[in-house]
Amino acid sequence: MPVLSFFDCCLKFISDSEGIIFMKNNIILIGMPAVGKSTIGVILAKILGYHFIDTDLIIQQEEKRLLKDIIESEGVDGFIETENRIISRLKADNSVIATGGSVVYGEDAMKNLSEIGTIVYLKLDYRKLKYRLGNIKNRGVVIRKGQKLYELFRERKNLYEKYADITIDENGCGIEKTVNKIVQNLK
Repeated sequence: MPVLSFFDCCLKFISDSEGIIFMKNNIILIGMPAVGKSTIGVILAKILGYHFIDTDLIIQQEEKRLLKDIIESEGVDGFIETENRIISRLKADNSVIATGGSVVYGEDAMKNLSEIGTIVYLKLDYRKLKYRLGNIKNRGVVIRKGQKLYELFRERKNLYEKYADITIDENGCGIEKTVNKIVQNLK
């Protein structure tokens, strides 16, 4: 087996059906909007010497529209399909990947992400989340008409827990403490 690089503590080896070995050397951040996936992701990437990828920006670049405009014109289901299609094809190496909060609705996207990296769920209590979120329409939050934020929170919480390799409780943590928790859990 080859000597692993700097952050080999977070690398996983997987064997596919043909017995070929490949590395999962990315860190994927999932969680509700406003938990800090992008902010924490940038800092984590700097600390680890990794690249940083924000899937919301990739979707906007591929679609040549803002997230809120995609949701407005395609509806929630159309946006989820678009996100699933784009993220299911994402390839990355030595990257911290911050996903949109709705990525967990796309089975193909989550299958791809779990194959290329360690999935870290950034968990935050509802009250703190509601305070951080502010105006959800301007953020491009994928929420169905008439659905309450608390309902969305409960629905997604189960999906985040389902897909997470690691769960980081952010309650009572600032950015630095959250980043340190992630690094410690990856060892």
